[in-house]
Amino acid sequence: MAHPTQLGFQDAASPVMEELLHFHDHALMIVFLISTLVLYIIVAMVTTKLTNMYILDSQEIEIIWTILPAIILILIALPSLRILHLMDEINNPHLTVKAIGHQWYWSYEYTDYKEIAFDSYMVPTPDLAPGQFRLLEVDHRMVVPTEAPVRVLVTAEDVLHSWAVPALGVKMDAVPGRLNQTAFIASRPGVFYGQCSEICGANHSFMPIVVEAVPLKYYQDWSTLMLEDA
Repeated sequence: MAHPTQLGFQDAASPVMEELLHFHDHALMIVFLISTLVLYIIVAMVTTKLTNMYILDSQEIEIIWTILPAIILILIALPSLRILHLMDEINNPHLTVKAIGHQWYWSYEYTDYKEIAFDSYMVPTPDLAPGQFRLLEVDHRMVVPTEAPVRVLVTAEDVLHSWAVPALGVKMDAVPGRLNQTAFIASRPGVFYGQCSEICGANHSFMPIVVEAVPLKYYQDWSTLMLEDA
């Protein structure tokens, strides 16, 4: 999860988030090179006395500064389109979870099972156990298996919400009357935190999202226990 004074992204916990981090570094390097070139040109124009009359009307320079930006845009667009395709493609999910946004909590339904459904409320500060994070911990976590494609169906019951977990590279709007879907693969075990990323009302800051990724064996034990409790 994020920590104070952190400047970069959270550590990637899914293949899509790893691709997003690579694309961020790729685009940032291009922006850095462009900014350096522009700064150099500005300094040169301010500090140099121009005496070459031909430089004021040069077809070659005009061709270069027309073609070069087009090439740069292509170098940015192609990786971006590839990642958008990867984020939108959902093939044979092993598990489907329906996340429903309410004012102001989330409820989850495991649609592959008949009786696994629960509400996920933020744990109040006085009830936090040692090691838990204030405003981020919930009473019931969304548990998923690692290294398995998980599809999340996202909707809302009242107003706009947004189901977002930065470490997994997932962010999907929850719209009343509409069923959106996204997917992720948790590449390692861990507990990943997120929050509603849509301004949904007075308690918008108090509906966190917690996804716990566990190995398949432990997930099977958890699902069996949930079915027995139901």
